[in-house]
Amino acid sequence: MTIRKKLLLFIPLLVLLVNLVTFFLYESGKTVQQSYDIMMERILMYKQSSQSADLNLRLLYRDLIHTEDSNATELEQEQNNLEHVRAILSGISSPSLAPSDMTSYVHMLETLKEQMSAAIAASKAQTPRIAFAHYEDAEQTTGFIRAEAQRLVDSEISFYQPIYREIQQENTRMNYLSSAIFVINTLISIVLAYWISRSITIPVSQLVGMARRISKGDLHVQPLTTRSDDELGILSGAFEQMTSDLLVFIEKDKANIQQEKLIKELELQALQNQMNPHFLFNTLNVLSRLALLEGAEKTSDLIVSMSNLLRYNLRNLDQPVTLQDELAMVQEYFTIQQARFRDRISFELDIDESTLQVSIPALTLQPILENSFLHGIQGMEQGAIIRLEIGRVPDGGVLVTLSDNGCGMNEITKQSLLRMEAGPEKEHSTGLGTKNVFKRLELFYGQQNLVNIHSAPGRGTTITILIPPRKEEEHQHVSDIDRG
Repeated sequence: MTIRKKLLLFIPLLVLLVNLVTFFLYESGKTVQQSYDIMMERILMYKQSSQSADLNLRLLYRDLIHTEDSNATELEQEQNNLEHVRAILSGISSPSLAPSDMTSYVHMLETLKEQMSAAIAASKAQTPRIAFAHYEDAEQTTGFIRAEAQRLVDSEISFYQPIYREIQQENTRMNYLSSAIFVINTLISIVLAYWISRSITIPVSQLVGMARRISKGDLHVQPLTTRSDDELGILSGAFEQMTSDLLVFIEKDKANIQQEKLIKELELQALQNQMNPHFLFNTLNVLSRLALLEGAEKTSDLIVSMSNLLRYNLRNLDQPVTLQDELAMVQEYFTIQQARFRDRISFELDIDESTLQVSIPALTLQPILENSFLHGIQGMEQGAIIRLEIGRVPDGGVLVTLSDNGCGMNEITKQSLLRMEAGPEKEHSTGLGTKNVFKRLELFYGQQNLVNIHSAPGRGTTITILIPPRKEEEHQHVSDIDRG
């Protein structure tokens, strides 16, 4: 029998047994509760009618005595309540009372209502003597109602007292029966649970032992001593087949490793033939000096900026830098771009000098500035402005704001950038896209929602980066796998 069949057969049987016992107890308790609720409902109605009659009488007296301060609204409301109770009682029948008893009680309530109405009418007619005569009649009727309500309550209690004792005895028997069923059900559950768990845990323990030997490098494991016909038996067979297949794959991997070693050696030789970055820097320096000797100072400055930017971009991205370093590289980059765009663009800076020693991941600002050039202001013929602001915030952090007055972006593009979703964004000269920058900021500071974008088509783009306050010794390096 498979594990699935065992579980589908025995667990529902246990659940069904428990549910039957629970249902039996529930129905017994429900019957008792219903009888009790019916009795209590009638008793409460008797009490409520008596209390309502007393309250109506008090309000009537106050209305007759203080005619200048009428409480007609409150009295009318209580009369309606009394009528509501009377209507409910007229539809109630009790096995403990004769029909005439309930009818007589309802008629007393009707009589009280009529007497009160007569007293109110006499009071309005300015005949206080008649009004007080009706009030005395209502007071007498209220006394009868009070006494009759108490008698009805006593009758109900007397009638249900032997029934209640029988219910108590039945509950006692049910409690003993429930305890016996609970013990039997518990014993059956323990036996079945032990049998099912044993049929599962023994093969699993053997599989765990095989897995530990394999994890230590011993692939020559012995087959299981016991083999069941359930899913664990199939799993054991697949496990043994897997170990034999691993031995075959290992032999193949050895041959592949030897082949890859040869390929790596060839690739290393090819890399050694490529241009050395230091040679490229030296070449740029020579070109810069040559341009300076020939009087091309702008060309010399441009070559120096390119050399500095290239050297900075090839640095180890694991190490954090200061905002001062990033700002220097941003200015070098702008120098290069200004040679291209000339007076079509202007670069504005608003820098708080006290923030320049704050640490930040390398190559954070430059990719965002590139994005402003490539996607924001590239198509503008004149009047393009890029503004970089760096300042403190009240909690001690630093807020970096980079804005442009370019073409902006739609909401879909903005949300895609903020969620760092994979998309068609192209890498720029640094090899880092804006989404990569946002992700590296989260990893570097260990916080989310550090970047915000305000943009709309035709209204420019503003990107803000919040650098939270952190101690120098808490700086963490950004992992290599998050670069590129």
